[in-house]
Amino acid sequence: MTTVAANPAESIYAALGTRTDKKSTSVMNEAENRFLTLLTTQLKNQDPLNPLDNAQLTSQLAQISTVNGIEKLNATLQKLLSGMDDSQAMEAAALVNRGVLVPGSSMTLGEQGGIGGFELATAADEATVTIKDGSGLVVRTLNLGALAAGIHPFVWDGKADSGAQAATGNYSYSISAKSGANTSSANALAYGLVQSVTRNTNGLTLDVGTLGAFTMADVKQIL
Repeated sequence: MTTVAANPAESIYAALGTRTDKKSTSVMNEAENRFLTLLTTQLKNQDPLNPLDNAQLTSQLAQISTVNGIEKLNATLQKLLSGMDDSQAMEAAALVNRGVLVPGSSMTLGEQGGIGGFELATAADEATVTIKDGSGLVVRTLNLGALAAGIHPFVWDGKADSGAQAATGNYSYSISAKSGANTSSANALAYGLVQSVTRNTNGLTLDVGTLGAFTMADVKQIL
């Protein structure tokens, strides 16, 4: 039987076989290993008199490069995500003892007054804050006038509508906003101090005292 001399595919097969051995100790995933095994088996068992078409071989080699490239891209993305997590943790740690506005409608009135906030979806010709005590009775109504869309903090000096000083303690408030004859959407935001930051499987959690726990995305404004 005549022996076919130096098939060009044989040198490729040899190189691939070497590569496979080296990759066996690398982080190559199982899918790529199966792909390489199939390709090298195809090269090894091809008909020497009718070797694999160059175009097909080039295409399959390109697929190897693509699979390997995707693996490297995934590894790079994981590093970037890990770096972003660390960066976010540092930013969150800097919020400890800082005042923030988060979703909520409660307010604590102290000797220096009370702080609250709200977010307007659209501009308003007139925005009004209605502050109530623990029994639901209106204590003070603040007319803030025309405001643009966005987040707006406000300060209550602690005076009731009668002019008397309201008692220190916990209050609630609601927001109403109008633009012409239309009502504008307004969401109340409560003010609190960040007590601590916790990192868990769900990400970062901010402890905002009596207001509860919030994510970084819940923080609407830092004061």
